[in-house]
Amino acid sequence: MKSVIYHALSQKEAKEFDVQHQGAQRAEAFVRAFLKRSTPRMSQQAREDQLQRKAVVLEYFTRRKRKEKRKKSKGLSARQRRELRLFDIKPEQQRYSLFLPLHDLWKQYIRDLCNGLKPDTQPQMIQAKLLKADLHGAIISVTKSKCPSYVGVTGILLQETKHVFKIITKEDRLKVIPKRNCVFAVEIDDFISYIYGSKFQLRSSERSAKKFKAKGTIDL
Repeated sequence: MKSVIYHALSQKEAKEFDVQHQGAQRAEAFVRAFLKRSTPRMSQQAREDQLQRKAVVLEYFTRRKRKEKRKKSKGLSARQRRELRLFDIKPEQQRYSLFLPLHDLWKQYIRDLCNGLKPDTQPQMIQAKLLKADLHGAIISVTKSKCPSYVGVTGILLQETKHVFKIITKEDRLKVIPKRNCVFAVEIDDFISYIYGSKFQLRSSERSAKKFKAKGTIDL
């Protein structure tokens, strides 16, 4: 093995290459340790047999780094959000005038969504767009309801959940109107769209992917 892999430098060669001369035993120990590190999967006998017969490509041995599992930060649950009252509108913020800029933004959003509300725009197209649009900021009115006290309530939509609309009226009153058994009207630029709440019980984020079918008559 010694004659195959290396030979000891003579005093003259060591001086010529400016290499510190080492004893034969130290050099042999270094080579054996180097081969052991480079071929960790082979035994000493197999290593010597392999070197006698053919050249061996030394492996580049590196320690495998352990992948650290990143813990995904979990958001608050619905129950925790309710307990923290994150979406509650404080009484001092329940003013109609505060949300008029939101209504202006919503009107511009719908105009851009419908490529401009022109007089010759088909009402069916506007209806289809509104059913999937975000209604926060829209002025909506209750036109029909099984509960007579809801009829006529009009205001800016502040919050929408799966089952209710939260509306701020011109009298600075926050009204919670259930969608079920109610018909709502949304008006923008003289276009009026009607929403049947019983068929509209979805979160606003879910409506964009839902296909609404046109029906002749819908019962409350």
